[in-house]
Amino acid sequence: MSEEEKELSEEELLEQWQDMASDEEGGEGADASDQGAGDLAEGGLPERILDQDEIDSLLGIDSDEDHGGVGIRALLDTSVVNYERLPMLDVLFDKFERYLSTSLRHFTADNVDITVDSITTVRFGDFLSSIPLPAGIVVVNAIGLDDYILMIYESRLIYAVVDILLGGRKARPARIEGRNFTTIERRIMDNLSDVVLNDLSEAFAPVAPVQFTAERMEVNPRFANITREGNAAILVTVRVNLEERDGIIQFCIPYGTLEPIREQLLQQFMGEKFGQDNIWESHLAQELFYTNVPLKVVLDEETFSLKDVLQWRLGDTIPLHTRPGQPVSLYCGHEKKLEGQLGKMDDFKAIKVTKNINDVNNEESEKH
Repeated sequence: MSEEEKELSEEELLEQWQDMASDEEGGEGADASDQGAGDLAEGGLPERILDQDEIDSLLGIDSDEDHGGVGIRALLDTSVVNYERLPMLDVLFDKFERYLSTSLRHFTADNVDITVDSITTVRFGDFLSSIPLPAGIVVVNAIGLDDYILMIYESRLIYAVVDILLGGRKARPARIEGRNFTTIERRIMDNLSDVVLNDLSEAFAPVAPVQFTAERMEVNPRFANITREGNAAILVTVRVNLEERDGIIQFCIPYGTLEPIREQLLQQFMGEKFGQDNIWESHLAQELFYTNVPLKVVLDEETFSLKDVLQWRLGDTIPLHTRPGQPVSLYCGHEKKLEGQLGKMDDFKAIKVTKNINDVNNEESEKH
């Protein structure tokens, strides 16, 4: 160490070392920044802005491709079950369409055309928020499924039905007014609901004995919550044409309501209930009455040991202890079907039937 360095104090030496370190870092930082910029240009991760096509593809709303949901939309749609997994619903509402057409013709005494516009899947909360007000929102109790569904009347349909029933057939279509429904309109809606729900029950009868009954009517969707807002539901839109007027009835059926009959709704065909041939059924029923059925009468039952049975020889006699007037059983195959009393008619032994097949079956079911 030189004499000049010895003469410097420790504080002065520390300041010199700090200045030298800052100069070296500054030079290396500049070189590194220049080198880093080159690396990003050659193959790094440069910043860039996505164009509109890339954004649509990411969100899953690319209209040029028809290959199902992709991107973020696919993730959102996974929580909604497609109604096509319940194909029997199409058959049921097709029957409902025919039933309702006939019933409303009698109800309005005029020509009515019913059409099922669509059967789609929605989230229950989204549907409630999209109901155009005023509307008649009927909370329906599905007896047999232990749950509820919603039936929504469009306001112009309500005004059209009221106008027709009160004699205004030649008037122009009623103007939709932003007012609550009157007592007369509510009473007419109650009668209309009874007709519609009775036909809906008949349509569901081949699948399950479900009875739909109107429990209450609301005009505010907030008071018609029958399931969680995020739950999936089936929305059925039915269009009703009355002369020159038309309106819409919507059925919102939560998937949870249909869970007890889900297996039946998954079928493609109903089988025995749908497509039945009444002529063939009548012919088959008539022919069954002429079928020969062998009946066996058990006059007595005895228990023997195997040793005794092995000692039987030709000519041995097995006594039967059944006397005239005592009960005996008649069997068809291995099943007991009748009971009677032993007797005699002319030179033949006879059986007088005392219990028919229904009585015997009821006794057997009570035993089990």
